[in-house]
Amino acid sequence: MKQQLRPLVDNVTPENLGEALQQAIEIEIATIPVYLYTYYSLIREPNQDSIINALTNALLKAGKNPQEASAMALDYSAKIMVYANKAGALIMSVAIEEMLHMSLSSNLKQALVGQPQLVDKSPAIWPAYLPGHEPPFPINRAAFSLEQLKTFLKIESPKPLSSEPEALERALPYTTIGEFYDSIRDCLAHCDLTYNTQAPQLVPGRGYYAQNNIDTVYYDKKHRPHFVNADDSGDLIHVVDRESAIDAINLIVEQGEGHAGATPLNPDGSVDCGKVQPADFDDPDHKELSHFEKFAQIYCHYEHLANAFKKLGIDEKVFNQFFILNLPTNPKTADYPVSIQPVSNLLNAVYSYLYVMVEGCYRQSGNTQYEIFMFGIHKTMIFILNSLCGDITQLKYTGSDGREYTVAPTFENYTFRVDASPKSQLIALYNQAIGSTTVINTNIGQRLHDLPDVPLEPYLSTASSARLFA
Repeated sequence: MKQQLRPLVDNVTPENLGEALQQAIEIEIATIPVYLYTYYSLIREPNQDSIINALTNALLKAGKNPQEASAMALDYSAKIMVYANKAGALIMSVAIEEMLHMSLSSNLKQALVGQPQLVDKSPAIWPAYLPGHEPPFPINRAAFSLEQLKTFLKIESPKPLSSEPEALERALPYTTIGEFYDSIRDCLAHCDLTYNTQAPQLVPGRGYYAQNNIDTVYYDKKHRPHFVNADDSGDLIHVVDRESAIDAINLIVEQGEGHAGATPLNPDGSVDCGKVQPADFDDPDHKELSHFEKFAQIYCHYEHLANAFKKLGIDEKVFNQFFILNLPTNPKTADYPVSIQPVSNLLNAVYSYLYVMVEGCYRQSGNTQYEIFMFGIHKTMIFILNSLCGDITQLKYTGSDGREYTVAPTFENYTFRVDASPKSQLIALYNQAIGSTTVINTNIGQRLHDLPDVPLEPYLSTASSARLFA
């Protein structure tokens, strides 16, 4: 007889609450490099003329007359352009909210237990697995595809996956992320806990979290802009008591899975491509979909396009080659040619420094915290990391299988030495990288110099607060 999935986790207690909240932080961190990797595999503004030419030729071979082929190629090229741009906007919008969830989980831990641990917590082995998820399933850093979207849907699924559970050691088991957070919420609701209201947190009202940026907007066929995150979908929450703690949990779950009754993942891994339900939205005005439903929409839209081309006798590879880069799956810096490794090392160090700075925000308050976040984290994510991820995909290499690939960001943990500040090491890595390639934007060097100098060692944070921008 098939073993039943384990029921909702009900063993989060005041004694292991710290472990549960750290696990929550690491669940959120595990999703960030996955979503970012797939995002950077997309060409959000494909060359429309190239698409039109390829589709016209394919339609002519399929028996269409020149006039029909030309008109259909123009129409479908516009659909592909909109799809590529929209898919990118939706995936980045989820990545941004996962960073919000990481901060909300960190706020919870800071208020109830103590310092959240973020540095070196990005998955080190790939395929990776969500800590404690039953059943475990592999998560890859992979280019955009229907298979990758299926993995995204599994991550955000509001319904347990159909498989036999296998418990992961040293992690509280759960069948959906929502069930895991439910177990934490039960502990918060029924246990008499003490809240530290003085320890630094990332709080609303300071501009730390922005629902949208230039990467979360897409344009429809009439060139009208659409932002995919709604202003009322949620913000940082200062955790000071039971009510605010539960609000933080509710926000994480609703943004990820949706509200109770949201459209579930079907047992065979498919999704319902029918009408969107009210519970599929994560904001009161029903303007923003949950993470699960965003991915479902991308999945269904792709299937619709693929089926339309299939009816015309055109293989989907004819159109997806124009907006999906040929990235390797789960690459490591060591896989790249020696000439490319310095760029990858720099990118990984910048990515890792983001977590150093976020963790530093939980040791500092007031103006010092504000400067770390606004002049460090925001600028790193928007101007430095984003630029490097675009720069590195200009490079090509030949894999061990003999195929040519586009070089991709690997999002590996970079281990900073303890004999020098992480910032000084970033600058040194930049100097090495520009000596090995010409693709790096030269503005990055100055932006690295402008970053706050946040130390790795907690005991140095107070002493260094006066020299953040040294």
